[in-house]
This record gives sequence, structure tokens and C-alpha cells, in this order.
Amino acid sequence: MKIINFNGKLIDLSIPKVMGILNVTPDSFYDGNQFMQVEKAIQQVNKMVVEGMDILDIGGASSRPGAAKVDQDQEWERIEPILSEVITQFPELPISIDTFWSEVGLKALNLGVSMINDISGFDEDPKLLNVLADSKMAYVLMHMKGNPQNMQLDPNYKNVIADLLKYFISKISILEAKGITDIIIDPGFGFGKSIEHNYEILKHLNVFKILEKPIMVGISRKSMIYKYLEIDPIDSLPASSALHLQALLNGADIIRTHDIKEANQMIKLLLILKEQTL
Repeated sequence: MKIINFNGKLIDLSIPKVMGILNVTPDSFYDGNQFMQVEKAIQQVNKMVVEGMDILDIGGASSRPGAAKVDQDQEWERIEPILSEVITQFPELPISIDTFWSEVGLKALNLGVSMINDISGFDEDPKLLNVLADSKMAYVLMHMKGNPQNMQLDPNYKNVIADLLKYFISKISILEAKGITDIIIDPGFGFGKSIEHNYEILKHLNVFKILEKPIMVGISRKSMIYKYLEIDPIDSLPASSALHLQALLNGADIIRTHDIKEANQMIKLLLILKEQTL
């Protein structure tokens, strides 16, 4: 049984979990500017809860390639009113904040957030380590080569799988030395990777099980799908689901997605095939 402590909420990852994406940004690649108003955000959260969302991930800054960097004050200004209302209306819902800012992480912790989802691997703001060490929040450690402003200009690796393994081993060692042990790893699909790199990582995702940490996968409607297939993101749900299934078969524990209902349907069918209890 794989248990992660989400700031006092114990989450059993022996059955895959679905993380819902709520971008409260004007410029995210798929749903930018849709949920920046509190009322619309709450409607979307309620929809995802009804569809079986296990964890909500709220982000106040776009991390799409070329996105402008948002300072911590602006990011918190976007997040706070929506986060406060979500916590009021859904007090039992485990909530993650997609941020690399220590100040945003601390403010979110004080409101009751369960997890920090950090695309930078604490490189952007190392003080985030202190916030995590003083709390019981879980932490998503993601790999990104460069930053959103430059990560897709010329991504290259000697061996992408070996390079990511070295990165995670080094970062996990630092985290555990600080007493931070509730760690989830995310290979960072689309973050400083070519389309070929992304598919190689997905193909060999099970290699990362040697790290003995849960694996989160975020490939929902990303360019590795729609650019390769030469379609629009809005038409990429079937292909996203196909890759989500492959990720689960290769060891993923959490699927981070825009499409909760479809992800849960896929997991239920996978459990039948594995003869697990529904």
C-alpha cells in the first residue's frame, strides 16, 4: 500500500488517483482566462468533484513555453480568492498549489492546502524547502530543463532517461535530508523536452519506479499530442486518454488532467482488467 501524507490527509495511491487542473490564469495553453472569476472557478471545481476528482491543483501562473514569469504577489492575488472559496465549499478536498514561490506556498499552507506542485524543483526559490520542512504538505518534484521562457528553444540530452534519473536522485537526497519524505515525482512532459523525448520518457516510465516514489504524469492535451497529430487541443481528448492509459500501465500513480470523467472511466476499466476491487 502506498500512502502519501497530504498535510494530514492520508491518500492511498495503490489505486491510481486523478488530479484536476484549475488554471486561474489569462494565458494557459488550453483553458486560459476561463476560470479567473470565483463563481466560474467554483462551478468548474464542483463539476470535477462530481466527476470523481481526487485532488485539485490550482495554478496562478502559466508555465506554457514562452509564458511570462509572474511574481509572487500577482500569483497570490489570482489564487487567494478562489482558493479561499474552494476551501470553504469543499473542506475535505485535498488541494495542491502549482507554484515555486515560498511565500505563496506558506500562505496556501496557512489556508489549509495539502500539497505543493513545483515545476522548478525548488531551483527558483530554495526557501520553499523551509516551508515544506516545517509542514506536512506533500511535494511534487518535477523535472524541467531551463525555465518556461527558454525551455523549448533547444532541448537536448545525452540520454534523457539517465539524465532525469540523476536529477531525481540528487533532488530527493536534498529533500530527504531536510526531512521531506512525502515526495511525488513528475518527469515534466513538455518542459524542456522534444516530442521525441516525451515519448521516450512515457515508453520507459516504469524505470522511474526504482526511485520508490509515486509518479505523477501531466500530459493532458499537451503539444506532444496535438502538434504531432496536427490537431487543435480541443480535439485531443481521445489521444490524451490513450496516453494516460499507457502511463498507468507503465507505473503512473496520479494522472493530472483537464478531463476528470474520462480519466476515471479509464481507471475503472483498467482495474477490471487487473481484477482489482472497484
